[in-house]
Amino acid sequence: MKQFWKLMLRNPSGLIGLTILVIAIVIAVFGPLMFPNSPLRMVQRPFLPPFTLSAVPLGTDALGRDVFAGIIYGARVSLLVGLVSTLAALAVGVPLGAIAGYFGGRIDDALMRFTEFFQTIPSFALAIVLVAVLRPSIYSIVASIAIVSWPPVARLVRGEVLSLRTREYVQAAIVTGQTSGWIIWHEILPNALSPVVVLASLMVATAILLESSLSFLGLGDPNLISWGYMVGAGRTVIRQAWWITVFPGLAILMSVLGLNLVGEGLNDALNPRLARDGR
Repeated sequence: MKQFWKLMLRNPSGLIGLTILVIAIVIAVFGPLMFPNSPLRMVQRPFLPPFTLSAVPLGTDALGRDVFAGIIYGARVSLLVGLVSTLAALAVGVPLGAIAGYFGGRIDDALMRFTEFFQTIPSFALAIVLVAVLRPSIYSIVASIAIVSWPPVARLVRGEVLSLRTREYVQAAIVTGQTSGWIIWHEILPNALSPVVVLASLMVATAILLESSLSFLGLGDPNLISWGYMVGAGRTVIRQAWWITVFPGLAILMSVLGLNLVGEGLNDALNPRLARDGR
């Protein structure tokens, strides 16, 4: 663990990504304490330019709502959707991939054909259909993103399990009479987690982009404000009030950039070859 953090903090990309991610998490957790009122509440005249009043430093939108407050509350929604949908996708993809890779044969064929069925449909198009059918809400958005995100996890875990199931320690566990479930959970999955952790960090970034895209199209939760909703709300007046779109767009950019940099840092820190070299 000490070696991992040493490599992670010595990696410029990982350090920058961690800094951005920590700032985003702090804003999402503690930011609403600065703005106890709803971000959907009108606080000033519409289209107030940024840096005009200290009470609304980033200006107001077409309805007189505080853009800065919207970004603060939007951080909580976007990060929560990204994290929960990723965890749900891992909960589906990891067991399916492990079962397919360990047992092989017809079980592997059946599970991989099932996985490929979801991969034949464009992820964004499937997410739009699912949210529209289930009705836009935070729950339908999380479920839809999880449904379109688990197939790559299953394929990655399957490949890792296929390469690990013939190792000596796995064969020794089989000889000693351990059950298949015990072997998968205690012997194989702990050694296959490194690439899954890296993929999970990138999946959170992808989930944030998906949620933003759905909200931009008007398929977000109408009772919650998110970065994508703010960008969508300001797109028709971007020439008149550029700040309504630009500031939440920058928030999306920085969050996704931070998560991608964290993924790059994790890849280097969890790479056994780099770890042996001490770089």
